[in-house]
Amino acid sequence: MLVAGIDEAGRGCVIGPLVIAGVSLREDRIHVLVSLGVRDSKILSPKKRESLALEINREAESWYIVKIAPKEIDKAVDSGRKLHKLNRLEAKTMTQVIDVLRPDVAYVDAADVFEDRFKQHIQEGLSFKVRIISEHKADKTYPVVSAASILAKVERDRVIADLRCEYGDFGSGYLADPKTILFLKSWLKCNRDYPDCVRKSWKPAKKVRSEIDAVQKKLV
Repeated sequence: MLVAGIDEAGRGCVIGPLVIAGVSLREDRIHVLVSLGVRDSKILSPKKRESLALEINREAESWYIVKIAPKEIDKAVDSGRKLHKLNRLEAKTMTQVIDVLRPDVAYVDAADVFEDRFKQHIQEGLSFKVRIISEHKADKTYPVVSAASILAKVERDRVIADLRCEYGDFGSGYLADPKTILFLKSWLKCNRDYPDCVRKSWKPAKKVRSEIDAVQKKLV
């Protein structure tokens, strides 16, 4: 039986894409992931994630990665349509990944507060029948989802490294990072708008914009 794990990286960031990855392999090969030390990517060092990603790619039947650009995220968040915001965008993208991998069973890390609703949103767009296991923190429970989380994180880290080369050191890109918020403030002081790598619809980004606009109006 072919099983797949689907997970994301970068959901809570204000800078960079949301990366969704899927990994499929034979069910009787799951033990290999365990023996390799595959686990939730968040508790692994960058070096360990990179080495495991190579092993996962060798062991997997297939894998597929989708990067959702900030502009697409902003469009979903600002849509104003109930249940059609970021959660729905993630479900739609996971549907795309599952359609490519075509497993018998797909384990997904549920982005919605309601696991079954997230499952239903994925199933709505599928072109074939597949059993969906939708759970919170699935990357801690199922090794195949852990594998997907590693591929997603490694890919996002690569993108962030490229963005730092282009825009300078903005920190991690996460909302809790003071360096990231400082970058947003500094950028707007010198430019009229955020660069394309910033999720403009995020509340912190909007707050920084409002604060900078207020200061600039006082100076006029």
